[in-house]
Amino acid sequence: METVTSARRGYAAAVWAVVYGVLGLAWALGMPGYPWGPTDPDPDRALSLLAGTTPRFGWWIAAFAVLTLMTALALARGGRGRAPLYAAWPVAAVLVLVIPDSRLMMGVAYTPLLLVAPIFGWGLGGATFADAWPWPVLNQLVCVLGGLLLAAAASAYGRRAGRTNWFTPRRGRTAVYVAVAVPLLYCLTRWAWALGIPLGVSRRFLAQGEDGLWLAGAYLATFGAFGGVLTLGLTQRWGEIFPRWIPGLRGRRVPPLLAVVPAGFVSIIITVAGLTYIRWTIAGRFSLDEWGAWLPECFWPVWGAALATATVCYHHRRRDARTSRPEESRTSHPEDPRTSPPEDPRAPAPENVTA
Repeated sequence: METVTSARRGYAAAVWAVVYGVLGLAWALGMPGYPWGPTDPDPDRALSLLAGTTPRFGWWIAAFAVLTLMTALALARGGRGRAPLYAAWPVAAVLVLVIPDSRLMMGVAYTPLLLVAPIFGWGLGGATFADAWPWPVLNQLVCVLGGLLLAAAASAYGRRAGRTNWFTPRRGRTAVYVAVAVPLLYCLTRWAWALGIPLGVSRRFLAQGEDGLWLAGAYLATFGAFGGVLTLGLTQRWGEIFPRWIPGLRGRRVPPLLAVVPAGFVSIIITVAGLTYIRWTIAGRFSLDEWGAWLPECFWPVWGAALATATVCYHHRRRDARTSRPEESRTSHPEDPRTSPPEDPRAPAPENVTA
């Protein structure tokens, strides 16, 4: 089964590489839609590392796609050598962490706000979904998809090759604590600004957002704090079994992907946004006197790495539990009174048991 899974993931990554490689060739040959350079709506040309490129860069995109294709096929064919992994992980890192920028996080964060704004009559400065998700940002999602497909194939290949599992439950618990603690500094500054407290900024800076900008910042901070609370579920029982207060789901097992997919994606966009701020900090775009506007974001890669680690640990723990469950299903289940009698025959039968 592991071999089949690895092959499917490898071939899926190979299909992505072929499609994106064709796109790169088409852009190089003059097809419109090149997502960087002059057609990118970024006014400062400072968000993306590829902002200074032209459509001729499509040739390099095609070459990178060929490398991705060869790596994906090597993972799909299987084996026990580590050479495919040495190529797969760097390529996946480029697609997931280097090519995207902070606009990916902003699009995700503001999408719920754009959905509820018409209900409450919020104008949001005329912002629309087209503003939050222009083609250059959607292209970043496409690149992230390719990186995740390749990473999934590499992960399955590594398990089949018998590599040691680093993502233990103990490391998962530590990662959860870090993922909950790191965003609190960001939340503290944004909540303070919404209340008119110039924490980490000047009064003049604070006055620039009196038209509702800091309320949006407080919304993002609350979004991050709520995400931190949900992160606790990666190590708590309610992250595996739905709590009793959820109608229709109480007592049922939480599908692992229901936690893994959103948590993994959030870890990516947080890390990418933090790396953007680090680049800007190194370039000298910020003032030390206004540390509240940029320093908390520079810790986001730590937040993202901790969340990603906690997510992978959760995934491995749930996967291991699923693989052991078929063996347990052949024996009695003490938690199910319909299939397991009381251990003591003199003990009273369980109540509220239907025939």
